[in-house]
Amino acid sequence: MVQTQKQTHYPSQMTHETIVKRTLSVTVDNEPGVLARVIGLFSGRGYNIDSLTVTETEHEAHISRITIVTRGTPAVIEQIKHQLERMVPVHRVTDLTLEAESLERELALIKVVGKGEHRIESLRLAEIFRAEVIDASTTHFVFQLTGRSVDVDRFISLMTELGLAEVSRTGIAAIGRGAKVL
Repeated sequence: MVQTQKQTHYPSQMTHETIVKRTLSVTVDNEPGVLARVIGLFSGRGYNIDSLTVTETEHEAHISRITIVTRGTPAVIEQIKHQLERMVPVHRVTDLTLEAESLERELALIKVVGKGEHRIESLRLAEIFRAEVIDASTTHFVFQLTGRSVDVDRFISLMTELGLAEVSRTGIAAIGRGAKVL
């Protein structure tokens, strides 16, 4: 007698799959409702979006690029990519994390309120992180910082102790290195 193991799509509780972070570049037609459909795919299936940026990249052709940073198991990421590829206004889905050595940057505006030593320390740290002061008074600074998300996170973490009051972040913009064009 041969025993077979029951096939299931659900992972067993004993299975420990690694959660990975992926940056996806999605080229789409620039038309009303496309972004809502892409977001609907994520929300309808319970996928999370860490970062989302959208811009028109080819004005004459009405083509836009959606950059999505998401997390999941490798199988879930593959499922997301395949589902995006099947959508009608989607021309191409590229996993920048795997298919190309990519450059990723984020812009953040960080408001720090404080006096005395805290002001001096926040200016010193801003210089180290190459953050630019774009607004200042005797009680606050607004810093503009562009860089990798991990560096933005570290700067914000340090500013928390010095009087962090407000943060506004753009989300990640990413592009592949070299002459290869997506």
